[in-house]
Parts: sequence; structure tokens; C-alpha cells
Amino acid sequence: MKQIAQALCKAQKEFSPALKTATNPHFKSKYVGLDGCVEAVIDALNNHGIYLMQRSHDCENGVKIETILLHESGEEFSGGVLHVPASKNDAQGYGSALTYARRYSLMATCGIAPEDDDGNAASKPKTSPAPNLQPPPISQEELSHALNTMEVCEDIETLKGIFGGAYKRANDTQKKQLTEIYNATKSVLEKAA
Repeated sequence: MKQIAQALCKAQKEFSPALKTATNPHFKSKYVGLDGCVEAVIDALNNHGIYLMQRSHDCENGVKIETILLHESGEEFSGGVLHVPASKNDAQGYGSALTYARRYSLMATCGIAPEDDDGNAASKPKTSPAPNLQPPPISQEELSHALNTMEVCEDIETLKGIFGGAYKRANDTQKKQLTEIYNATKSVLEKAA
């Protein structure tokens, strides 16, 4: 692992930001697409003799993806296998799960994260909320994140926590979306248990 470790350290210094350039028309929110994730790392990896490969594994209820970084020396590094359940048992459901799995597997393996597109908001001084106020409504970006995270939950307790936190801040339409994904993921997890 000596040669690939050295090459990965050098390559990581050259990774670009993973820019939120894709738009989810359903939620009207921006996110990092698979192409943005690949663009953030591919040149740096290739410049240091590393081939990026994503291998699929057999899976009955979704997809399993393994991101492998193969060095020209023959050494390789695996980011592990990521399982993403398909939200629907059709080509679109499996295609969405595959793209989602490839994106998150790549980000985790390479240690990249979406760029912060709200730096100004993060740098503003925090004010104390007024007592006894309802929590603010969930934003479309927060909702999208909650839905995506619920789809890949690996245990029911985590799923319940994400669902509960988002549900209490959601409007009626958002509650329906959250409930649909919650029920689908819960069903998959119960079958797998």
C-alpha cells in the first residue's frame, strides 16, 4: 500500500471542490451530481497514476457499489461496499439508486464533500431564538437531504430519528413525501432483518 498511499496523498491535495451544479426540479434545490463528484477528483487521481473504478455487486433490493482506486503499481484501495435500496422496483428506481450510490461512495472514498454554497449564512453571528417558538419550516434543501439520507439508512432507529426531526417541521405535502420514503425504507429494512 506504500505507493498508492503516497499517490493518494498527493492527489487529494489537488482535488477540486464538489460544486452543487445539478438541480432537483422536484425540490427546487441544488446538489452535487455524479458528474460533479467525478470532475472534482478524476484529473488529480489520473495525474498521480490512479484509475477510478466503481464496481457493482449483486443485490436483490437495490444496488451495492464499491469504489476502487487502482494505482499503476497494481496496488489498490477500496472504499468498501455501499448498499442503497431502490425506492421503486423498476428501471427508474434502480437507476436512481445506482447514481446515488456511485455519488456517495465516491465522495466517501475520496474524502470530498459538497461545497458550502451558503458561506455568508454560516458566517453571520448566531442569535438566540425566542423562547416557545415553533421550529422553522424545513427548507427544500433540508427536506431533500432528509429524504436522500432516509433512503440509505441501514437501521430503523436512525430512520425514525431522521423522519421525526424532519416531519415535525414539514408542511402537508412534505409530510407525504417523508412518509412515503420512510415506509419504503422501513419495509426494506424489516425484510432484511
